[in-house]
Amino acid sequence: MKVAIYGRPNSQNISEYTRTLFQKLDDISADIYIHESFYIFLKQEMGIKDSMKIFNSHIDLNKEVDFMLSLGGDGTFLETLTYVRNLGIPILGINTGRLGFLANVAKNEISNAIDALANKKYSIEQRSMLAVSFPDKLFGEVNYALNELTIFKRDSSSMITIHTFINGDFLNSYFADGLIIATPTGSTAYSLSCGGPLIMPGSQNFVITPIAPHNLNVRPLVLSDSNIINLKVESRSNSYLATLDSRSEIVDSSVEITLKKADFHLNIVKLENQNFFNTIRNKLLWGLNKRN
Repeated sequence: MKVAIYGRPNSQNISEYTRTLFQKLDDISADIYIHESFYIFLKQEMGIKDSMKIFNSHIDLNKEVDFMLSLGGDGTFLETLTYVRNLGIPILGINTGRLGFLANVAKNEISNAIDALANKKYSIEQRSMLAVSFPDKLFGEVNYALNELTIFKRDSSSMITIHTFINGDFLNSYFADGLIIATPTGSTAYSLSCGGPLIMPGSQNFVITPIAPHNLNVRPLVLSDSNIINLKVESRSNSYLATLDSRSEIVDSSVEITLKKADFHLNIVKLENQNFFNTIRNKLLWGLNKRN
């Protein structure tokens, strides 16, 4: 079994659980690829062995890699996408961070998770993504997101105006601090904190969620991900901030952004008894009675 590992060089990843992961992979004789900066960090802090292969970009990986393990929180999981890209390598998120919607394997479940991979006791869930199709140079080659694209005001306390079009038809001019266009996966992230709805994975939707809109009757909108969304922004600072998952760019107000569904999907490993309903119950504490 060929396994790639990505993690951030930080104190969360020098623990007994990280040692457990590498010991378990060694026990099953896994062929390990590890991100170089993470490898250097772990070698200095934990003294891991030298026999692992190193990768620095998606070019160093290939479709023969069976799994990508993301060691960290949801932010680390999103960074992992920049290495997997369109290779189709399934990602398993091991949570050493906080909430963990995407990285939903708990630290104390690492041994069981690796056993499940080795014994093929898992399923693959396909997640749709969005892509910035214009301008081409915005965000470079990594012009896609699993969670969302967000438009923010910058350098001014004044709101911005985001003129929004669906397939060329005018939808609305949002007077707000910003606007979020999220996938079903991203519906549990920033969009949710701004009042957006939860959307099941596989629903083939986008959700448009305004950030602190001036008009209180403006509400999130769910639409099919077969639509093309165009955004034109007016700002007193003549620029705005655009973020694509964890990556950000300062954009001139003259630039119009076009969004559409990406032409490839992300594969996420789901272990037995893992599903969307269990995740939202556990992470959002649904049904938890604090009085007891």
